Order: sequence, then structure tokens, then C-alpha cells
Amino acid sequence: MTNIRHFFYDILVSNGLSETAATYLNMLILLVILIVVVAIIDYILKRILIVSFNQFATQTKTNFDDLLISNKVPRNVAHVIPLIITIQYFPVVFSDFQNFEVPVEKALKVFGIVLVLWIVRSLLNSIKDYLKTLPRFKDKPIASYIQVFMIFAWLAGIMSAIAIVTGIPFLQFLTGLGAISAVILLVFKDTILGFVASIQVSINDMVRIGDWITFEKYGADGDVIEITLATVKVQNFDKTITTIPTYALISDSFKNWRGMTSSGGRRIKRAVIIKQTSIKFLEDADVEALKKIQLITDYLVQRQEDINQFNSSKNIDKSVLINGRNLTNLGVFRKYIDAYLNQHSAINKDMTIMVRQLAPTPQGIPLEIYAFSSDKRWANYEYIMADIFDHLLAALPYFKLEVFELPSNNFIK
Repeated sequence: MTNIRHFFYDILVSNGLSETAATYLNMLILLVILIVVVAIIDYILKRILIVSFNQFATQTKTNFDDLLISNKVPRNVAHVIPLIITIQYFPVVFSDFQNFEVPVEKALKVFGIVLVLWIVRSLLNSIKDYLKTLPRFKDKPIASYIQVFMIFAWLAGIMSAIAIVTGIPFLQFLTGLGAISAVILLVFKDTILGFVASIQVSINDMVRIGDWITFEKYGADGDVIEITLATVKVQNFDKTITTIPTYALISDSFKNWRGMTSSGGRRIKRAVIIKQTSIKFLEDADVEALKKIQLITDYLVQRQEDINQFNSSKNIDKSVLINGRNLTNLGVFRKYIDAYLNQHSAINKDMTIMVRQLAPTPQGIPLEIYAFSSDKRWANYEYIMADIFDHLLAALPYFKLEVFELPSNNFIK
């Protein structure tokens, strides 16, 4: 080793160069040789690892090795041996310059820490990408856990680097951090909140990637596309992206539509407002006319028979229509809607089907449909709901009912 340190120095001095100049030139020549040798070794190892990984990846069924290549794991690992060689032989280069040896050694060790962090990060990214391809983990916030681990890894790396630069033992340096813990908590407040929130979100299964959520406070209404330690990204239905702090999912109220998407149907809850003055009792002639509507023919026959039997048994005076029991056009229309929904091919018959009359309003009587569409896709759901109400609005005149609407210019003279 001693011969290598002064090999060029002896040659230069023997050729008449001064000792000072020979010392500097000897250091520069050795430094250039070391850089060239390390660069060649690094290039060769990098090519060998990349080619080997590519050949291995083509022979395996799993795509994990492909992800290792795409995340540059072999490339980063290839730098390890050249770094070790550099640390081993740099004292030879600076043997005559002891003042440079310590700073360079510290710089190389710090670079070694950074290199390890690069390798760990690329490896974790490969694991994250691989888990996202598995059905079990596709909707899990894997990125949050990776970020948490990397935050602690970077903190450990930074503290180790500072300990190396300052020359303070790592444990002693770590003990001294207690004095500035409050500052650390303040700086990493959002990270800590996000970390706690991401754990609670995952444990309680509050949000998954792919869930449709509505968060009015942040103007979010769409599908969750990414869950990280600090933020949750939601792609709205207009294709804009809304970013929500992760801790907001546990501190504020939001709506997750997963229950609907995993159920057997999507709820239809909409009302037609009937004009109150159009509601009336049905006379026999009106009932006979409505019997031509096939969906309620059997109902009207049976119902009219029951009503006539009751009125006869009670000697009801039917010269006044309000006496006794009677059918109303609104009641028969409710029965028609119920029968129409129960025979509609797009309505889930295993879930609630209800036609209910809500409390009267200044505009009229709301007649609400409460049912579930079998098709939960948004466009199809809207089409089904529109198709139902198109039919019901067109059917109203057959029952001599009117829908309420505010006067237009045509009514104002």
C-alpha cells in the first residue's frame, strides 16, 4: 500500500520535479485513477445487474421483478460496491493531506447513508406498486404506510448524517434531541396528524381507493384515486382533482357512497307535486273509465266491490258523494305508480318500493317515489329515473290530476 501511495511521487522526484509539486501531482494522479476505476466498476456492475434482472424477469411469471427494474433497484444497488472501494482506498489518495482525509471520509459516509435510503425507497416503491396489482390491497392506502416508514427512515438518516459530521456519537446526539422535540412536533404537525388519521382510516375502513365520496366542505364529489399520508385525492365527476387533508376524514363529516355501490341498487327518491284543487272523489263513471288501465283493472274491480258492499251494509246515502267510503283519483294514482314500479324491469324488487304522500306544501301535495334502481351506473340510473317520471307525468291527465308549476309568461296578461 505504501508503494502505491508514493509510486508517482518517486517517479516525479526522480525526474527533477520539486517535492511539493510532486506531492500535489501524485495526489491528483491517484485521485483521477481512483475516480476512473470506480466509474468503470460502477458501470460494469450496473450493466451486469440490469441485464441479469431483465433476463430473470422475462423467465418469471410475477411482475415484481419488473417493478424492481422500473423503480431502479438494481441501478441503485450497483453503486454500493464502488462506494465501498472508494471508502477503502481514498486514504491512499490523501495520505499526504491528512487535513482532507477526515472531511472526505465524512462526506463519503453521508453519501453512503443517502444511497441506503435511495435503495430502501426504490424497494418500497416496488412493493407498493406490486401490492396495488393485488385485489386484496388495491383499495388500501399502501402509499401512506410507505410514506410513514420513509419519514422515519429519512429522520434516522439525517440524524446519523449530523452525528457523523459533528463527530457526536449517535446515541448521545439522539438524547440531545429531547430538548428540541417541541420544535420537531411543530414542524411535523401535519405529518403526525396525517399519520394518525391514515391509521384510523385504514383500521375503520372509512375510505378506500375507488370509493365515491362527497365532501361538501372541500367541494369534492367523485372517486378517491389516491390516499397518502398527508392528502387524499378525489377525481370529481367533472374530471377536476380535489385534494383533501387526510386528517379531515376523521375530523369532519363526509359521505361515502360505498354502501350504495356494494348493495343491490341505487336509491330513487323524487316527488311529483300534485295540484291540490285537482284531487277529487271518483264517481262510478270515472272508475269504469280507469278500469281500462290494465295495471289497476283488478285492483279497481276488487276495491269497488268492497266499497259498495260496505256502503250497502251501512245504508250509506250515496246521493252525496262524500258519504261512506270512496275512491279518490290521487289514491288510485298512487296504486297505479306502485303497480308500475313493481313491473318495471329496472327496479330492484328485493329492496324497498314505496309510493308515499308527504305533508302538503304551499305548492301542493308531494307524491314521492322511494325505490331502488338495479343499475347503479350514474348515466343508466339517471336514464331509468327520467324514464319513470316521463311516464308518470304523462299519465297524470288520465286520472284528472294536475302537476303544480309556477305561472309562466303565457299565464300572465
